[in-house]
Amino acid sequence: MERNNVRHLWFIAVMKSFCLFLFSVCFATSIQADNWPRFRGPEGSGKPTGETNVPLEWSESTNIKWKLGLPGPGSSSPVVWGDRVFITAYSGYGDGSTGELDALTRHLLAIDKNTGEVIWKVDVPNPNPSSEDPYYGFINEHGYASHTPVTDGNGIYCFFGKGGVMAFNWDGEKLWEKAVGQLHSQKRWGSASSPILFENKVIVKAGDESRAVFAFDRKTGEELWKAEGSVLEQTYGTPVLHKVSDDRTDIIVASPGEIWGMNPDTGKLRWLSETEIKGNVSSSPVVEGNTMVIFGGFPRTMGAALKLGLKGDVSGTARIWENIDVKAYMTAPVFHNGLLYFIRDEGVACCADPVKGELIYEERLQGASGQRGRGKPFYASPIIVQDHIIAVSRTAGTFIIEAKPEYKLVRVNQIEGDAGRFQGTPAVSGDKLFLRSETALYCIGK
Repeated sequence: MERNNVRHLWFIAVMKSFCLFLFSVCFATSIQADNWPRFRGPEGSGKPTGETNVPLEWSESTNIKWKLGLPGPGSSSPVVWGDRVFITAYSGYGDGSTGELDALTRHLLAIDKNTGEVIWKVDVPNPNPSSEDPYYGFINEHGYASHTPVTDGNGIYCFFGKGGVMAFNWDGEKLWEKAVGQLHSQKRWGSASSPILFENKVIVKAGDESRAVFAFDRKTGEELWKAEGSVLEQTYGTPVLHKVSDDRTDIIVASPGEIWGMNPDTGKLRWLSETEIKGNVSSSPVVEGNTMVIFGGFPRTMGAALKLGLKGDVSGTARIWENIDVKAYMTAPVFHNGLLYFIRDEGVACCADPVKGELIYEERLQGASGQRGRGKPFYASPIIVQDHIIAVSRTAGTFIIEAKPEYKLVRVNQIEGDAGRFQGTPAVSGDKLFLRSETALYCIGK
């Protein structure tokens, strides 16, 4: 009898341990699925990893859980980890005030995801006023907070262009700061590429500031490597990672005329492919499986698709297609169910076959081209939520389109009374969508 009791107790203890383990795995998976840690979400894909229940209709009086006024404008995107949303902005110069360049201040905010309350705000004065691009030309189309931060749940890593790279802990305390150069591009349009993370590294493409890609240690800020190249001038997109195998991951960097595949441990080139995308590259690469698509070029805009996982000069062997029909100047595409969706510069919704590089449909979005400013109607890249395309225009509202090979516009959501332009790509976390304008951050939810 005692032996049976011992076995019974042992069985109960094992089952408790197993249930606890299962709960921990499920909880961790749920938390991971709710995170949107970088520009365009997980892996820069523009798609959440888990189930979402985001409302597809909203207005100033419908499905807005909270609204937070921001300390200044910005074109960066919100990022989410756990119960916190992080976002950047700037003030003091180029925000409608009368301040000079030495008054330019950037801000990082940590916000409670559920209530919209500011947990903390860090103000970052301009360390090099004389080196900043002045507020004229196309700088006034996006401003001085255009780089989306990235987080790993422990730290928040920000790139402020000529203001440098900074790391903050969960309480908003600065951990380290590194300068990455004070150069200018020929156009003096500023910069916009966002940092990404890989293992112990913060990867920053500082094409405008130093024509280089940097890797810094996450904890200490130590520079681990620097890869330079003159072609990085006028590159505004954010790099992406491609896992080739268990022991190989490539950093993909797009620049005018060249696509690089880099070793994240050393910064050395693993492969290079020449393209016909010249002038400048504002869009970010997008990867699905072993295929990469990149848009860009000026004045001749076009798209290209490459086969990934090769080595060396793959200009002739990696190219899948290049053409001038499947393209966008500012925004990145998004893959969904084997098709490619994107918004063309003049406000045209498109669907394409990513294997053949052929258009399936192109439909003009009514009202999208009537926007304030000299830039394109769309700065935010589209994302996919619940088999729908969420395409945020600068001033004409958010277009909700079915993500199917047959075009169907579901509705256009507008928030009346917001005088700012909507230039950041939205973030998704569970049943909430976070949408920023130049004046406010909105939490969309049922």
